[in-house]
Amino acid sequence: MTLSESGLRLLLATDGSQGSAVAEDYAFALARLWGASLSVMNVLESPPGFDPENPVNQLYLTELMKQATSALATLKARAVDRGISIHTRIATGIPSEEVLSVATGEDPDLIVVGTRGKTGLAHVLLGSTAERIIRGASCPVLAVRGEGQSKELVEQGRRGYADLDRILVPVDFSDCSLDALEYGTLIAQRSKASVKILHVLEPVSYGLDFTLPHREKRESDRIAYTKRLSELVSALAAAGVPSESLIVGGLPTDSILDAARMQQADLIVMGTHGRRGLSHALFGSITESVLRKSSCPVLTVRRPKFRPGHRRVVSARSLSTNV
Repeated sequence: MTLSESGLRLLLATDGSQGSAVAEDYAFALARLWGASLSVMNVLESPPGFDPENPVNQLYLTELMKQATSALATLKARAVDRGISIHTRIATGIPSEEVLSVATGEDPDLIVVGTRGKTGLAHVLLGSTAERIIRGASCPVLAVRGEGQSKELVEQGRRGYADLDRILVPVDFSDCSLDALEYGTLIAQRSKASVKILHVLEPVSYGLDFTLPHREKRESDRIAYTKRLSELVSALAAAGVPSESLIVGGLPTDSILDAARMQQADLIVMGTHGRRGLSHALFGSITESVLRKSSCPVLTVRRPKFRPGHRRVVSARSLSTNV
């Protein structure tokens, strides 16, 4: 069962800002490619302790409601013009909590969220709202960085278009990275995209005599990883997805971002837990750093969601070499 089948649901969280407009483009593109329904929500932010009965606050909420209603009406008209089935809603409360509440009820296959919004959510990671959604969502989340991208698309005459031709998937052969590759493969199948599978060999430490005591082990690891990458490429080819593998040495975050730039990736797909125990703090320092710095959208697969009866393309069992 693939993402091209009917019944798929996407949830887009938007605040009507210029940055969120880029996320809207990607939500539209995926809804059309997948034949999915699209649910769009705008949350009127009211922090804890906010008194909606206060006259000043009532004026504030009334103005926000007018802006949100107008923005969603315009968005819905664009979606209808593209033949996309869409439902819009406005909620009041803490944005991340409201989005996750709706996600629990609607059970979407994917949540799309911008990483910068009206309130300048650049602190900590990529904005507390997007951060909390990624952490709490029961499905993959596509984080689209709006800063700078919307202006660039307008200048190129590409507003309203979101290309997904080249997908980069970093793997460390952990179960979570293979889940990310599986999800990236499903996207590639429907989008007719190619996949670049990346593995990063981290720098080795020098001994006290400034030698590399594990040189032979490192070389044997490289050979084993190369073979496993070849097996993954073969598995994707059997599923009709063109792919190549790349193995590089260096710091993981820098290597992933460099590969994305060199390959002109349209999308990075990453698992949020990995071999180095990347569950600390939020969902792992490498994924966190890539999300913060990447110039292209990043799809995080914390809780992979595959349809009943899904037959996997890649899995740890299909890899013959252990490292």
